[in-house]
Amino acid sequence: MTDRSHYRLMLAAGVATLALVPVFDASAQQATELEEIVVEGQGTEEAGGVGPVTGVVARSTRTGMKSATEIEAIPQAVSVVGRTEIDDMGAQNVGEALRYTPGAFTQPFGTDADTNWLFLRGFQATQTGAYMDGLQLFGYAFGSFYVDTFGLERVEVLKGPASVLYGGSNPGGIVNYVSKRPDFSREKYVESGINDAGKGYVGFDFSDLANETVALRVNGRVQGGNGYSDFQDGWRGFVAPSITVRPDELTSFTVFGNYTHIDETHNGDSFLPYEGTVVDRVVGGVNYGRIDRDANFTEPSVDFYERRQGSVGYELEHTFDNQWTARSNARFGVADVEEQFLYANGYVAGSPTLLDRVNFAHQTRSTTFLIDNQIEGTVDTGAVEHRILAGVNYKYFNVDQVQASALFGTTPPIDAFNPVYGSPLTDPVSYTNQDLTQRQLGIYLQDQMRFGGGWIATLNGRYDKGWLEAHDRPTFYAPTQDVTQKRSDGQFSGRAGLAYEFANGLTPYVSVASFFNPIIGTDANGDLFSPEDGVQYEAGVKYAPTFIDGLFTLSVFDLTRENVPSNVTAFTQLQIGEVRSRGFEAEAKVNVTEQFKVTAGLTAYDIEITEDANAALIGNTPFIVPEVLASVSGDYTFREDGAWYDGVTAGAGVRYVGSSWVDNENSLKVPSATLVDLKLGYEKDDWGVSLNVTNVFDETYVASCQGMAVCSYGEGRSFKLKAHARW
Repeated sequence: MTDRSHYRLMLAAGVATLALVPVFDASAQQATELEEIVVEGQGTEEAGGVGPVTGVVARSTRTGMKSATEIEAIPQAVSVVGRTEIDDMGAQNVGEALRYTPGAFTQPFGTDADTNWLFLRGFQATQTGAYMDGLQLFGYAFGSFYVDTFGLERVEVLKGPASVLYGGSNPGGIVNYVSKRPDFSREKYVESGINDAGKGYVGFDFSDLANETVALRVNGRVQGGNGYSDFQDGWRGFVAPSITVRPDELTSFTVFGNYTHIDETHNGDSFLPYEGTVVDRVVGGVNYGRIDRDANFTEPSVDFYERRQGSVGYELEHTFDNQWTARSNARFGVADVEEQFLYANGYVAGSPTLLDRVNFAHQTRSTTFLIDNQIEGTVDTGAVEHRILAGVNYKYFNVDQVQASALFGTTPPIDAFNPVYGSPLTDPVSYTNQDLTQRQLGIYLQDQMRFGGGWIATLNGRYDKGWLEAHDRPTFYAPTQDVTQKRSDGQFSGRAGLAYEFANGLTPYVSVASFFNPIIGTDANGDLFSPEDGVQYEAGVKYAPTFIDGLFTLSVFDLTRENVPSNVTAFTQLQIGEVRSRGFEAEAKVNVTEQFKVTAGLTAYDIEITEDANAALIGNTPFIVPEVLASVSGDYTFREDGAWYDGVTAGAGVRYVGSSWVDNENSLKVPSATLVDLKLGYEKDDWGVSLNVTNVFDETYVASCQGMAVCSYGEGRSFKLKAHARW
C-alpha cells in the first residue's frame, strides 16, 4: 500500500465518521445556570463498562466483547482493577497496579521508570498487548507510548487471545487502559505525595459542566526528585483534557487529549550479572558478596532520557430509533524519545569485579493512527436473542529510529563493588538507521446468542490484512546501505464460547480462540518474519453470588504459540519455534461490606518450549516468567460516629513470586520471594491522608534474569505518603 493510499484510507474513515456527528440545536449552546446533573450509566452498570468501579468488584467491561458486557458473560477470564483499588495500593504505575492480578507478571526488570513491562500467561505483552480505550498502543524497539496511571479510571486484563476483537496482538492477552472521562459532575480533586527517596508529585482532576449537554474534565500530574538508584533523578508530567457532548440521550461524543513529557536519568537495578545478585560473586576463594541494590553503572555526565508525547482522539456513539447503535473510536499519537546511558554487560574476562559496559544511545519517533467503526444491535430469531456486533478497524504505526553504541572495546569497565565514575568516553556510532511502517485493516463480526433460559453462545470471526515496509538506511557499519523490504499477509481469526448462567450467579464456560501476532524482523535468509499464530482452549467458571458483592473466577487453559523465531546462530533466527503455556488461574474480589474489601489470586503455569532449532531446549521452560504467583490483600475502614478512629483505614497484602529460570537452557534458577505490603490511612469528609509501604521487610530479591548477564533486582522497601482533598 502506498503512502497516498494510506492517506486516502485515513480521509475516508474521517469522512465516514463526520457523517455521524450530530447537528446541535443552537439553543443548546446558550449559557445556562445549572444545578449539578447526574447522568445514569449508558445501559449497564458502571457507565457503559468504562466508569468507576465500586470498591474492588467490577460488574461490566468493554474489553472482552468491545461493548459493555457483564464480566460473567465473556467466555474468557477478565480482571478489572478500578481507581479505588489503584489508590488503595498506592500504585504509581501500571506494573504496581497489576501486582495482585493473576495471570499478569509485571516489573520483571525491577522499577523501570519509563516502560510498563507486561507478561500475560507467560508471554511478553509490553509492545503488542497494551491498549488505551480499546485502541492498541503498539510499540517496536524503543518506539512506544507511556501511560501514567493517574489519568486512568481502570486497568483491565483480558487473558488469552484477543485477535478476533482487536487484530494482531499478544497471544497471552491484552491490558486495556481506560481513561478518566467527563461524567457530568462538578468536582475538584487535588492529590500530593512523596516517597522516601525524595520524589514528590502533585496531581489534579477537575470536572465541570459548560451547560446541560457539555461536560469537561482535565487531569494531570507533575512529579520530580530523586529515585532509589544512584544518580536517578528528573521530572515528568502529563495533562489530559477531555470534553463530552450529549445533545440527547441517544448521542454521545467525547474528545480526549494528552500531552506527556519525561526528562529524567535512568535507574540502575537491571542488566546485572547472576553472580553478584542472585548469588554471591566468588572468585579464587574470595567472596565479593552482592552488588549494591542501589548501584547505577551508567555515567552521570552523559545519562539522560527525554520523552515528548502527544495524542488526540475521540469516541462517538449514537443509538438510532430501531435501537441499533453506531460507534466510532479513533486516536492519533506521536512520541519522540531520545536517550543515552551506559549499562553493564557481564564481567570482564579474567576480572573478579570489573563489569564490561555498553554505551548506548538512540533517537526514535513513533507515529500512530487508529480508528475502529462498529455497529451493534439485537435481533430475535424465534427463541434465540442475537446481540450482533460488526465493525471495521484500521491501524497505522510508523517508527523512525537510529540506534547507536560505542565501538567495541572503547567503553571503560567499572568495578561492580567499588564503582568510580568519570572515565573518558567515545561517542556512540549508528548500527541501526531505519524507517518502518506497519498497517493493518480488519473486518469483524460477533454474535452473542442467549437462549434456553440461561445459555450464552458467543461466535466471533475476523479477517485482517497487514502490510509491513522496512527501509534500512546508511549506518556507520554500512555507509551505503539503502534497502527496502515489503511484506503483506492476510489472516483469519475466530472465537467460539459457550456458557450457562444459573440463577444463583454461577456461570461455567468453555471457549476456543485462534490468534495471530505480526512480528518485525528478518530471518536467517534475510526475509521479513511472517506473523506468529496459534490457538487457545479455555474452560472455567465465574461466580457472582447473590448474597454478597463479589466476583470469583477460576479458569484453566491450553495456549500454543507457533511460528516463534528460534535462534539458529547467536545473530540469526528462523521461525521454527513453538511454545505452549498451560495453566490455572483463580481470582476472588469481594466487597464484604462498604468498609471491608478483599482480593485473592493464584496463578500456576506449565510453560514449555515444544519446538526449537536447538533440540536441547525442547521440553524446557522459557526464562523470566515464574510459573507460580499468588496474592491476597485486605482493606478495612473503621466507621463509628464520634469515635477517634472513625475514618481510619488499615490494609495489608502478601505477594508470592515463584522461582523462574535464568536461561532457556534451564541451568540455573532465580529463587522465589514472598513480599508484604501495608497501608494506613485516614479520611474525613472531603480530605484524607495515607501511607503505603511496599516490601515491608525490605527483602532483597531478583525479579528475573534473561541470561547470566541480565538480572534485575526487585523493588526494595519504599514508603509513599500522600494527601488529597476534594470540593
